[in-house]
Amino acid sequence: LQMGGSDQWGNIVGGVDLARRLDGRVLFGLTAPLIATASGVKMGKTAQGAVWLNPERISPYDYYQFWRNTDDADVGRFLRLFTELPEEEIVHLERFEGAAVNEAKKTLAKEATALCHGADAAVAAAETARKTFEEGGADIGLPTIDVPRAELEAGIPLYELLKRAGLVPSNSEGRRAIDQGGARVNDEAVASPDRRITSADAQATGTVKLSRGKKRHALVRPV
Repeated sequence: LQMGGSDQWGNIVGGVDLARRLDGRVLFGLTAPLIATASGVKMGKTAQGAVWLNPERISPYDYYQFWRNTDDADVGRFLRLFTELPEEEIVHLERFEGAAVNEAKKTLAKEATALCHGADAAVAAAETARKTFEEGGADIGLPTIDVPRAELEAGIPLYELLKRAGLVPSNSEGRRAIDQGGARVNDEAVASPDRRITSADAQATGTVKLSRGKKRHALVRPV
């Protein structure tokens, strides 16, 4: 039995037919509808919409933020697909309008994160997000990457660190983010794509804060 998304039906049928022709084996295929956002974009790697379960690919905090940033129109559907909340609670949450929708998104993010990474990780991610966005500035709990101190003292291109931190998929995307004004260091916008990060950029905490847009952050820690 081969399982896959509905967009893989042709490939699966091809494999079934090949096995039958080669040695008479009977195989089966099972497909499921693709999960797409309200805008019609497929949630997957090719559409820049992948959300990884492995914490080495996406930290619990970034996993939480993925669901926290859900489009308003998707909240109710995603609560049904990705949480185990009772239907009556979901019906209540999807009635929220305006700014109140954010509370439904927080519930979605916390419940989905708890299922994948455990309740403690979900609480920690929610608290980090609250301090970062509602209190403005607390960095404790943000995803952190370790960089050799000697390498940081010599200077590392910002676009390369953005990639290492998982904030962009490639160096070229990092350059593009800087060119478009979407990259910050210690909450200050960076305009030059040639900006290098050194140990002199470390904050009082000893880390350098990198940001991609307003909602994605990471810390660089010299070791």
